[in-house]
Amino acid sequence: MTSWTDLQSALAAENYVASDDLAVSLHLALSLQRPLLLEGAAGVGKTEVARVLAAAQNTKLIRLQCYEGLDAAQAIYEWNYQRQLLAIRASSEAGETGKQVEDRIFSREYLLERPLLAAITQAQAPVLLIDEIDRADEEFEAFLLEILADYQITVPELGTITATTVPTVILTSNGTRDLSDALRRRCLFAYVDYPDRETELAILQARCAGIETRLAEKIIGFVQTLRKEDLEKVPGIAETLDFAAALMGLGIADLTADPAALQATLTTLLKTQSDRAHITTEVAQRIAGKAA
Repeated sequence: MTSWTDLQSALAAENYVASDDLAVSLHLALSLQRPLLLEGAAGVGKTEVARVLAAAQNTKLIRLQCYEGLDAAQAIYEWNYQRQLLAIRASSEAGETGKQVEDRIFSREYLLERPLLAAITQAQAPVLLIDEIDRADEEFEAFLLEILADYQITVPELGTITATTVPTVILTSNGTRDLSDALRRRCLFAYVDYPDRETELAILQARCAGIETRLAEKIIGFVQTLRKEDLEKVPGIAETLDFAAALMGLGIADLTADPAALQATLTTLLKTQSDRAHITTEVAQRIAGKAA
C-alpha cells in the first residue's frame, strides 16, 4: 500500500470506514514500523482497526487482552512445567543426569509462546493488538517498552530471541488511567472519536447490507441524538449496528410508529439500569421525533 488513500481503500474493502486522520496514522505506523496508540471512548472501533488491518494485509492477528495483574509470564512466555517434569522423569529412568537433562528441558520445545513472543517469531509480520493497555499495571509497561524498543526478548535459559519479522503494533486505551510518558513517546498517536453523521451512516450501510436508506438515516439520527443525553455508558458503533439489526429483525421501519417496540429494542443501546430508567418511552419518542 503505497499511500494512505490506498490503505483507506483497503480498509473500506473490509467494511471499515476510516477517517483521513486515522488512515494517515496507520500508514505512518506501517511505513516507520512504529507502534500506534489509539485512544478514545469504548465502542468507537479501536479494536476493530487491528482486525481489519490484519485482514487487509492478509496476515495473522495476535491479540493481547490487558487486565489488572497481567504479568510477563502471561504476556511473553512461560515454561511448560508439566512436560518438563515428564521429561525429567523419562531422563531419570534412562539414566540421564545433569546438564544434558537441563539443556533438553530448557529448549524451545518446552517454551510456551504467549502473544508478545509469538508476535516476533512469525514468518510473516503479524498485526499485534495490545488491547486496553490502560487496564494493565504500570509495571507491565516496563516489560512492554523493552520489547517495543528492540523487538527482542531475553529468556534467561535460552538467551536473546530477536524478531524474525517486525509486527505492526496497535495499542488501544479507553483512558481509564494515564499512560506513562515513556510509552507515549515510543508510539505514534491517534484519537478515535465517535463518528460524525455521514461517517456513521456509511458504516451502517457497509455493515448492514440491504438496509433501506431512510431507515438507516433515522437510526443514525436517533443514536447520535441519544449520545447527547446524560448517560453512564454512551452507545458506540457496535451498539448502533445491534440496534439496526434489532429493528430490521422486528420489521420496524418507523421509529415513531410503535413506542413499545422501540423501547424494547433499546436493550441494544442502553447497558445500565440507570440509563434504561433515564430513557423512558416518552424520552425515546422525543428522540425518535427529532430523528424522523
